[in-house]
Amino acid sequence: MHTHEHHLTKKNEKKTLTVILITLSAMFFEIVYGYLTNSMGLLADGYHMMTHVLALSLTYVAYLLIRKFLNSPLFPNGTEKIGTLTAYTSSLFLGLTGLWIIFESVTRFIHPLKIEFNEAILVAVIGLIVNIICIFIMHDKHHLHKKDHNFMAAYYHILADVLTSVLAIIALIIGKHCNFTQLDSFIGILGGILILKWAYTLICSTTKILVDMKEN
Repeated sequence: MHTHEHHLTKKNEKKTLTVILITLSAMFFEIVYGYLTNSMGLLADGYHMMTHVLALSLTYVAYLLIRKFLNSPLFPNGTEKIGTLTAYTSSLFLGLTGLWIIFESVTRFIHPLKIEFNEAILVAVIGLIVNIICIFIMHDKHHLHKKDHNFMAAYYHILADVLTSVLAIIALIIGKHCNFTQLDSFIGILGGILILKWAYTLICSTTKILVDMKEN
């Protein structure tokens, strides 16, 4: 690994650890208040944060392994594919999250529950603020992380968190003023579909690298 790439990997490793710590606290509050307020949008956001923390943890461990085995004879072709494999695994978690959101949203659409809108909106806004902070931490204006699939997988998870937070807030506000509680579930379905699309894109790109498929 070149000196520039090693520096970039170390930088991304520190960013990932910071985001993990921030997200853990937000995840706890969103899941607890999601159950207390019966908001599917809020629960979807909170539970996605849980898989997001797991995926970010995998990303962080991958960076530790890449650094540990740098220039090791065990990896004569380099350690880059450790990060790619982690990104592939992370994208599977992202896809499962999308499927879970869709399933739970359909269930709540058929059997709607009473939603405590004011409390749910407050916590959803807090979750969105946390996600935006994480985006700023992970973002690189020079786009140096584009070749780092491990980092991009983590970045996609944060984007998915931002998406579910925004959709939850929109659904809760409209539901509160229009007395349409099922909108929360409907928007949850749309969010789940978009997350699946992101997961599919990442799975395809990492699979090509892992099996050494020639680019078109």
